[in-house]
Amino acid sequence: MRAVFLTLWLGVLMGASAAAAEQVRIPGGTYQPFYALKKKQPVAVASFALDVYPVSNQDFLRFVSQHSQWQRGQVKPIFADRQYLQHWPGPLQIAPQQAKQPVNHVSWFAAQAYCQAQGKKLPSQDQWEFAAQASETKADASQDAHFRQRILDWYARPTQLATVGSTYRNIYGVYDLHGLLWEWVHDFNTVMVTGESREDSSLDRSLFCAGGAVDGADPANYAAYMRYAFRSSLKGNYTLKTLGFRCAKEIKS
Repeated sequence: MRAVFLTLWLGVLMGASAAAAEQVRIPGGTYQPFYALKKKQPVAVASFALDVYPVSNQDFLRFVSQHSQWQRGQVKPIFADRQYLQHWPGPLQIAPQQAKQPVNHVSWFAAQAYCQAQGKKLPSQDQWEFAAQASETKADASQDAHFRQRILDWYARPTQLATVGSTYRNIYGVYDLHGLLWEWVHDFNTVMVTGESREDSSLDRSLFCAGGAVDGADPANYAAYMRYAFRSSLKGNYTLKTLGFRCAKEIKS
């Protein structure tokens, strides 16, 4: 078994994963974010590049092999909690079946460091949501009841990690935005805050109370509410079984 781990590790070190390097261009446009609340103002999103797949354990193993400060046991608690990469057999070991599964138990700080090492960044909340509203055949399936129900059905299932690329491919050519695991976004901690970072300078408190999604931009889109509520509960050093990431890149015009 030790030989298997070593062989896998050396194979990863020999070069970057093709899947990790693959991105597609997401054409710019506008979308209706949940945080718009009663104003219901669309948000403009400029064109950007997005990873085709979530980052896998194999991809992340290569990163920590080259950046020892992000290895399990080396990361300071302020940057990752005790569950960081706990699913790996060792700090530089992954089981063979884990190689093509999406990395989880990884903090926002570690995810951001990985993306920066690739010359990329975590997608913004608006970028992620804009790309994630696309189905296999529509760039905007946010009003498609069947598409919404598929997402809710996934949220209701216990987490069982499959390999990256095992869910549907949306119209842009991006896999696994729904159906595999939740994903970090760059500005996760500015989701539902008061102040000037969003247009909700007087946040409707019913979003956190019994009103739930009723006062959101689209009360029928309960899946979007669940994502925003989930993000608002996170801290940058949290690492969860259900949370991974992918990278994005700005496109210069």
